[in-house]
Amino acid sequence: MPAKILIIDDDKNLLRVTEYNLSDVGFMVDTAAKGSIGLQKFREILPDLVITDVKLGDMSGLDVLETIKRESPDTPVIVFTAFGSIDLAVSAMQKGAFHFITKPFDREMLRQSCWKALELKTLKEQNRFLSAEVNRLTGTAGIKTASATMRELLDTAIKVAHSEATVLITGESGTGKEVLARLIHMSSHRSDKPMVAVNCAAIPESLIESELFGHVKGAFTGAIADRKGRFQAASSGTLFLDEIAELKLDMQAKLLRAIQEREVEPVGSEKRQKVDIRIVAATNTDLGHLVRKGMFREDLFYRLSVIPLHIPPLRERTEDIEQLVSHFLKQFHAPLGVHFNSEALTEMKGYDWPGNIRELQNMVERCVILRQGVAIGASDLKLKPMDTCSETEIPEIPDGGISLESIEKGLVQKALQKSGGNRSEAARLLHIPRHVLIYRIEKYGI
Repeated sequence: MPAKILIIDDDKNLLRVTEYNLSDVGFMVDTAAKGSIGLQKFREILPDLVITDVKLGDMSGLDVLETIKRESPDTPVIVFTAFGSIDLAVSAMQKGAFHFITKPFDREMLRQSCWKALELKTLKEQNRFLSAEVNRLTGTAGIKTASATMRELLDTAIKVAHSEATVLITGESGTGKEVLARLIHMSSHRSDKPMVAVNCAAIPESLIESELFGHVKGAFTGAIADRKGRFQAASSGTLFLDEIAELKLDMQAKLLRAIQEREVEPVGSEKRQKVDIRIVAATNTDLGHLVRKGMFREDLFYRLSVIPLHIPPLRERTEDIEQLVSHFLKQFHAPLGVHFNSEALTEMKGYDWPGNIRELQNMVERCVILRQGVAIGASDLKLKPMDTCSETEIPEIPDGGISLESIEKGLVQKALQKSGGNRSEAARLLHIPRHVLIYRIEKYGI
């Protein structure tokens, strides 16, 4: 959904021009010609960003700024004026303005200021959300757990948080790799700076370099302005690279150089920019196996895994299930007295949880919504049956031979069917990176 911007200015001509310039690049824009009307609209539409002039017909724009920052501290406010002075600019910034712009201003500069303000707001919201996730799962000593293995892992994570070493978190999907990364960030001296998360599997191959390192205006079709990458956005903080195994080899080389030299080169630029960040990477794939197959750079693997941390799957720490269930019952506001009976808990502890904590969370939510009484039993869980085969079945080779490609195609089709079309999950089932699965899908026309 496009970001909502509220513009407050008593100059109606400039108001219309500014509205056009911002709506032309996709923003949803509302306007007000008076400060009082602007504050009224602010409370009604809850914009993502406010732009106000200093001199308004009925009140000072600085008073508008103060009111907005008091009522909504995280809403960025850009202040502009035709009567610029150092004292006025200092006053606006002290009151919480994101940027102070003197009229007449360049429209591209205003757009850039809006994008930067909204990007910072998004990062703050992400940090707040993930901090809340950590706070829900942590106490003063770390994430609550009854598992000795997890306690040892968390002790190690908190110790390494005080260093600058890169960390590689491994574990199956749904085990909480990003929550652990957040704990490391919040326990480090960088905790007052942003932690920027990047899902490498979710970004198209053609855009990943720009997304990480930024680009300059004109670098490619659609690059209408300079844009900072995630490395720059994480300045002085932590960059979390999730699903790192999905990067292609050429991008791995560029990432390695950026980590080693602590500088990046935006797409289309010949100037390198210094960056001060801490790298935490994560994967649900065996990177060592990919290194041996030539699909992941060995030098990057060793650069990332200075501190390797492995989160065990939920089936290996079933002693945590009861307190996780209790936590999720509170999270989903289950009425007083609602609980899982002993038969249900026993069945949960005997299940292998392929989706790990995420699957457990979804199951608790479903049971809370569909429950018939206060006691939730084993029959209410609707857990998927576990595989009974202890080893992989190898098909017989007929006398006339068999096509290896036909077997591979069949396995890809079965994995997609079992995962409900989810490519990341299908790749996990086949123990291959997501981009390799996509290559196979395209190769066989699936």
